[in-house]
Amino acid sequence: MKISLRVNGSAREPDVPPMMRLLDVLREELRLTGTKEGCGEGECGACSVILDGEVINSCLVPVCQVQGSVIITVEGLARDGRLDPLQQAFLECGGAQCGICTPGMLIAARALLDENAHPSREAIKEAIAGNLCRCTGYVKIIDAIEQAAEMMQQSRRKA
Repeated sequence: MKISLRVNGSAREPDVPPMMRLLDVLREELRLTGTKEGCGEGECGACSVILDGEVINSCLVPVCQVQGSVIITVEGLARDGRLDPLQQAFLECGGAQCGICTPGMLIAARALLDENAHPSREAIKEAIAGNLCRCTGYVKIIDAIEQAAEMMQQSRRKA
């Protein structure tokens, strides 16, 4: 079954079994391996992507349900060879360790900052509540998201 999607701004049309998981289509058919499989049960958030503006666990979604949708993966965050402010802040704050949870954390944070440019620490904690990190704890991740929000606000003031 051909599925029409818009992934990271590009039209894509993988020919895949309709019940194939979106995660597997992204990783195996479209070669977007930044999205990770953690638990495979929708508990850890490693496979998070933004689907039509909402954060979802791509391991739980059959691809037949996303026909015509717009999807953003972690590969879609960087632009013109430059890191997204979130990616830069994760590097600077030490928010990324082993890399399994980082793509999902970045996606959850991107969705938050798209809706709320000035999130409180509580709002950040709530936004990443579906994402598990076993390496850093969450303080550096929350610090990174706060820093990215500040960077984005400063960028808007300069424009």
